Amino acid sequence: MPQEGKEFEQIIHSIITRIVPADVDQWLTEKARLIREEKNAANLNMAFAAVPRKTGRQPVELTEEEKNELAAKELSLENRTIDRLARLWILLQIDPADKSSYFNKIETLFKAAEMNELAALYASLPFLAYPGEWQKQCAEGIRNNIGIVQDAIMYNNPYPSKYLDDKAWNQLVLKAFFADKDINKIIGLDERANKELAIVLVDYANERRAAHRAVNPQLWRLVSKFIDATNFDDISKAFKSNDINEKKGAALACFYSNYEPAKKLLNDEPLLKSEIEENKLNWTIL
Repeated sequence: MPQEGKEFEQIIHSIITRIVPADVDQWLTEKARLIREEKNAANLNMAFAAVPRKTGRQPVELTEEEKNELAAKELSLENRTIDRLARLWILLQIDPADKSSYFNKIETLFKAAEMNELAALYASLPFLAYPGEWQKQCAEGIRNNIGIVQDAIMYNNPYPSKYLDDKAWNQLVLKAFFADKDINKIIGLDERANKELAIVLVDYANERRAAHRAVNPQLWRLVSKFIDATNFDDISKAFKSNDINEKKGAALACFYSNYEPAKKLLNDEPLLKSEIEENKLNWTIL
């Protein structure tokens, strides 16, 4: 394991040691030793399945020192439960030297996993060896309809935005809107905005409006950069919506757009424009 990876593993273990009883830490440490040494995956499979019975499932509260230590390495372990953190640590014990063996072991875990195990595996994607090789697995996970699995992929997970192609990324974002997820928890949302996604989201907004259903105002966030003559009427409808939140979303989209008619639309609402300029209205608040 590279030194940086070793240091990350040690940070995780120190957090686990701080939280779990000594006998549980001893159990984890012994299983880690066996996993590092084994050629097959018997200990890995057993330990990965047994973790929650040993650790419990309580949320992990990181200390400021731990947060800073992770931030210095541009890493985050926010919003983890102790079993998910321990499972990540278990995965880090697999020797990645033999790529084929490494893949077989982790793919076997995916194939046999129940929903909590799947969530732990998908949340661990950013930390696995050969990260670029897990794109297909991540895309498959996006099609999953289990809530906690969707959350593990979508929320506070840097893997999708860093490694997925536009087709899979767009599917993730659209599914997040379908499932009414917290869009603000998707990492890389603004950076990965693209015209094809904007087209799909405008169509989705029109379908919602035609069915007299509310449109998530965050949707217009991803259309903002791509407002033009082809979709300006759709933005105008959102701006004139009786739903104040959708109106605010359209106003923010116009504010960040480079399309002059959109800027003029916002200029006709000076109070709303002033709220945005004074940062009293932004995507996070909305």
